[in-house]
Amino acid sequence: MTPEKVYQSDLFHTSEGELKITFLGHGSLLFLFKGQQIYVDPFSRVADYTSLPKADIILITHEHMDHLDLPAISSIRTDNTTIVLTETCSKQLNGGKVLHNGDSLEINGVPVKAVPAYNVVNKRPDGSPFHPKGVGNGYILTFGDQQVYVAGDTENIPEMETIKGVACAFLPMNLPYTMTPEMVADAARTIKPKIVYPYHFGETQTEQLVELLKGEKDMEVRIRGLA
Repeated sequence: MTPEKVYQSDLFHTSEGELKITFLGHGSLLFLFKGQQIYVDPFSRVADYTSLPKADIILITHEHMDHLDLPAISSIRTDNTTIVLTETCSKQLNGGKVLHNGDSLEINGVPVKAVPAYNVVNKRPDGSPFHPKGVGNGYILTFGDQQVYVAGDTENIPEMETIKGVACAFLPMNLPYTMTPEMVADAARTIKPKIVYPYHFGETQTEQLVELLKGEKDMEVRIRGLA
């Protein structure tokens, strides 16, 4: 019998109780807050979703198959699950709530805001960006007095200057699709989270980011199993 996979988790204290963040892998996260299971971008390659708790909320950042994985979603979805997704994703997945960049809603007491996520520099051979502006979402989730920013697939875009006061930021570092370590460092200095989690980083060397941000005294870089 194959042993059950053990996932890393971190705990945060908020004004409304404990927040547990479990790192499932790649761009896939699980938040446990006030008894609610909140998933981001479930992906079958990194976790057996048939063995994980059913979802109260699922957030989908964009339509690429490693973020919009229909079998993974099906494994954790129930009739009571709220799915938040982009307009493009809604063409493949029915029954979700579409948020465009800048939209907000509150789900079971958890405020969720969609923010831009797109490429400026990294593009396909035909010159089109891997992630066009206005298509994908990042999300800012509010848990009591703590905010968590999950950036989605993006670069260090100008809109990040409006993101302030987050406890932790999940910033993608997967070349050539998202950011270099230098771009992530720039984004982190712009946002100024207390904790930076590089995620969705593939084969990019996370120690480069640690070195780039070692002088930021009020910022911690945490490396978790999110390749």
